[in-house]
Amino acid sequence: MLAVLMTAAVLLGMAAATPAAAEPGDDTGDEGSNATLAQVLDQSTRAWIEAKDKYDASVKSQADLTAKLAKTEADVARITEQVSAIAVAAYRTGPLTTFVALMDSGSPTGFAERAGSIDEIAHHNDNLLRELNQLKKDQKAQKEALEAEVKLQQEQVAVMAAKKKEAEKGLAQAGGPSNGFVSANLPLAQPSPRNASGGWSAESCKVNDPTTTGCITQRTLHAMQQAQAAGFKRFVSCYRPSGPYEHPKGRACDFSVQAKAGFGGVAAGEDKVYGANLATYFVKNADRLGVMYVIWFKQVWTPAVGWHHYSGVGGDPSSDHTNHVHLSIL
Repeated sequence: MLAVLMTAAVLLGMAAATPAAAEPGDDTGDEGSNATLAQVLDQSTRAWIEAKDKYDASVKSQADLTAKLAKTEADVARITEQVSAIAVAAYRTGPLTTFVALMDSGSPTGFAERAGSIDEIAHHNDNLLRELNQLKKDQKAQKEALEAEVKLQQEQVAVMAAKKKEAEKGLAQAGGPSNGFVSANLPLAQPSPRNASGGWSAESCKVNDPTTTGCITQRTLHAMQQAQAAGFKRFVSCYRPSGPYEHPKGRACDFSVQAKAGFGGVAAGEDKVYGANLATYFVKNADRLGVMYVIWFKQVWTPAVGWHHYSGVGGDPSSDHTNHVHLSIL
């Protein structure tokens, strides 16, 4: 079905950059949004995602530290065994003094060789002790680092739980959890670049918006282009100078689901299937694209709480998002 919709959209030649006669928000000014809900979606979801990113990075760091600690402990055991063997030998035979060892040599050549051997043995034993001491310091530091990672994970889990409650409380006014939209066989998007710590860096509205005369962020542009590359090529509009959501920040786009330019009325038939597939595409690729939330057909999805019922204050197709898929990006 998705392939049929993609082919139909291409044949109809719906260019994403073509301005619409009417966009969501033209009648209501803000897609009929509830300002309090919009704030919850932004703040709580952003905080949840940031905590999740820190948690994931900490889990990866913990795995790396665990592997290093296992190797260090194996090295400590190996070096300890060698040092113990030297100590046992010294206890049984007494320490090998330089004077005794040299006097026991039978010739000048043997004297020189014995002197060199004594120096090598002493050097080797010193190196073993230094290596053992350093390994024990590394072992202690790695254990402390592991404890710190566990503590960090516990903190982030607590933050995620708190932000999830905030989101659920804010969304409760719209009717609570919903079944949402599920669709298999949707392609994976090319990931947006993350920062060195594995999180999402803040981006400003600096990229020319190809759908309007405004601006969007690089991450928003990437998400739109990935959706289009996946076959979702119907009309889209991103930047708007006003309204709550992320449109004025260049971090949101509205994807029309009808096959002709503009947004139209309540979607039905193949248009509704197209919208459900597009919404699910963004949900499936949320972690790859930096998706903060998706709104489609009176339902909203966030990574913290999944799908919930949603209704705009206008009660029209744009407010209820029954004619377009709204995407907000971090």
